[in-house]
Amino acid sequence: MAEKPQPVRAMYCGVCSLPPEYCEFGSDFDKCKPWLIQNVPDLYPDLLKEANEKEADKVADKLQSTVISSGGSDGAASSAPKQEEVKRLPGGKIKKKEKQEVVIEKVIRNKRKCITTVKGLELFGVKLSDASKKLGKKFATGASVVKGPTEKEQIDVQGDIAYDIVEFITETWPDVPETAIFFIEDGRKVPAA
Repeated sequence: MAEKPQPVRAMYCGVCSLPPEYCEFGSDFDKCKPWLIQNVPDLYPDLLKEANEKEADKVADKLQSTVISSGGSDGAASSAPKQEEVKRLPGGKIKKKEKQEVVIEKVIRNKRKCITTVKGLELFGVKLSDASKKLGKKFATGASVVKGPTEKEQIDVQGDIAYDIVEFITETWPDVPETAIFFIEDGRKVPAA
């Protein structure tokens, strides 16, 4: 009599839930690498070599840092301030930190209609949806949160409210200093204060 065939046990990645041989084609291959090294090291031998090299580099860095910190008699090397990690963009460009400032711009459309845009309130911890509601109620006009041309959210308020908006912002949100509020006039940034 023939033996009953046993079901095949398939293995799936614990991170991306694909079969391990397909992980490299998934979107989370970098996250899958530790799981693959631990559970199926024979499937990706290059990963194992790469991991061993990284471990060797880490050990060498630790040894070098302990030699440097213990080598100086006055401890000057160990008390040196750490350099801030700089965010690098593709192409090697350095990403600048955003300045905390609120920029108000008046945009005229159809020769008479005006829209006042407020950018940068979120940098001071202000929730834009709440801010748009408050601006709409205060100035009795429509206000909404929209994505600007740079894919950042901004508040568009219907009408020309630039005359009172600085006082309203500083009174409503005391974290926003008046020195951090700027107007865009004739393509130039002008301080509001």
